Amino acid sequence: MKYRTCVAITENNPKKLAIIVKNTLKKSDFVEIRFDFLKPKDVPDALELVKKQLGKCVCTLRPKSEGGMFTGSENERKSIIKLIAVYNPFLLDIEFNALQKDKQFLNSMKNSRVKILVSWHDFKKTPSLINLNKKLRDMKKLSEYVKIVTMAKTVNEAVKILSLYNDSSKIKLIAFAMGEEAKFTRILCLHMGSPFTYVSLKKAIAPGQFSLDEIKSMN
Repeated sequence: MKYRTCVAITENNPKKLAIIVKNTLKKSDFVEIRFDFLKPKDVPDALELVKKQLGKCVCTLRPKSEGGMFTGSENERKSIIKLIAVYNPFLLDIEFNALQKDKQFLNSMKNSRVKILVSWHDFKKTPSLINLNKKLRDMKKLSEYVKIVTMAKTVNEAVKILSLYNDSSKIKLIAFAMGEEAKFTRILCLHMGSPFTYVSLKKAIAPGQFSLDEIKSMN
């Protein structure tokens, strides 16, 4: 099978970002634009520069509390997310916790035409299978696109994540584990139904992440 890739881009300059996005999409199916690496005031310019490519972009504005770089207030972050939604990217990644805590925000996102990728990360561990399955059930009520990522220190923990695909009918699930022991989940998730796997351009930005070239060499 051809492995579908999404390259995570962490550029902090809007013009450079636009060039990288355009060039990367010649080699990758999708890109993830990490808008949290930009200054908030630069996001509108960046959106204008990449708007022709946004149909193949996953847009993310990750807060510090969720492993991202955005340090402003949550209200400021939500207003920027609403702006990104206007541009209707392929997917807009929004954290499950943010949607769950603010029903008004959730409803405004549902009323926009953007497709939401509901995401949840545990950067320290892989919870029990019971907890993971409950999380999946709650998340898929909000969107057909769901992303669950945990940290796995053993192969057994990593396998736990892949078992989520047993309960993923009718949704598009992206579930894998971070860490060197769990690298195989970033490939196997594709065989189990994930629409793509996240990769880096060169240096990994997450533990156990493959580069685009490494994945291409496996095709």
